[in-house]
Amino acid sequence: MDNSSSVTPPRNQQPAPARRRASRKALTVLGALAAFAYLLDQTTKYWVSSTMVEGERIPVLPPLLHWYYIRNSGAAFSIGENVTWVFSIIMTVVAIAIIVFARRVRSIGWAVALGLVLGGALGNLTDRLFREPSFGMGHVVDFIQLPNFAIFNLADSAVVTGVALICLLTLLGIGADGSRHGKGSRERQDQEATDDGGEAPGA
Repeated sequence: MDNSSSVTPPRNQQPAPARRRASRKALTVLGALAAFAYLLDQTTKYWVSSTMVEGERIPVLPPLLHWYYIRNSGAAFSIGENVTWVFSIIMTVVAIAIIVFARRVRSIGWAVALGLVLGGALGNLTDRLFREPSFGMGHVVDFIQLPNFAIFNLADSAVVTGVALICLLTLLGIGADGSRHGKGSRERQDQEATDDGGEAPGA
């Protein structure tokens, strides 16, 4: 008796409707998280720039956390302050690349990671494009100060968290399309095949 119709295809070989549903779900998560990170970043920057004077420092949870309003011409954590235009171009390329790549994402983990990176990149890119002193050369608003650490903002936090999550997903062998790679993944697939009553691949 042929039981092939009852066997669930591997995740990376799911039917087209299932792949489309997974892609739509991941795209929704990515877009929603990017929008949330962007709006939260811009809202906090507006609050800081409208209620504080540049250079002002306010204790929040001393000595651990202070609000310290500065304007940064460099990248995240004040890196490369003399080449603002380079980072404007880099952030633009990163944002476009994520938007183009987004349709291939079916992993929720990757959607979260890329959403954070996209929202953060767009948040700082908005500052570079529309804040003083000029278009593409704008200074980014930074205000979060921790002991013995650079002053940063929520966009920086989103980008760093997203990149860290991408590294973790890669180490775990989880692809953007939801597939799993590596020895551990092969052993799980072999076990699933055995549990379904078939032979493990390569047996």
